[in-house]
Amino acid sequence: MAQTYGGGFLHVTKVGFSAATGGASARTAIPTDGSGSIPNYVRIAARNECYIKIGDSAVVATTNDVLVQNADSVIMRIGKGDTHIAYIQGTAAGQVNVTPLDNS
Repeated sequence: MAQTYGGGFLHVTKVGFSAATGGASARTAIPTDGSGSIPNYVRIAARNECYIKIGDSAVVATTNDVLVQNADSVIMRIGKGDTHIAYIQGTAAGQVNVTPLDNS
């Protein structure tokens, strides 16, 4: 049974993905955790300012969604039915990195 993420150390056993952000929304499937399942939480980091949104296979990010500032990261919960993460650049193209967390 999954635990609630309470902060602290991150446990990562599977690779995530890195993708370029651009002026149009793009989406990538949420990477699986060590058990092969969609994780309860992911860590999302950005090289440049970008906006992200979690949803199904049709999710689209806009500049009104969650802001991840340059050289910063957020930990986000994955909800029931969520399968993809969409991302779009802020003022300049950059890179987003998504890592599944196993201790969640």
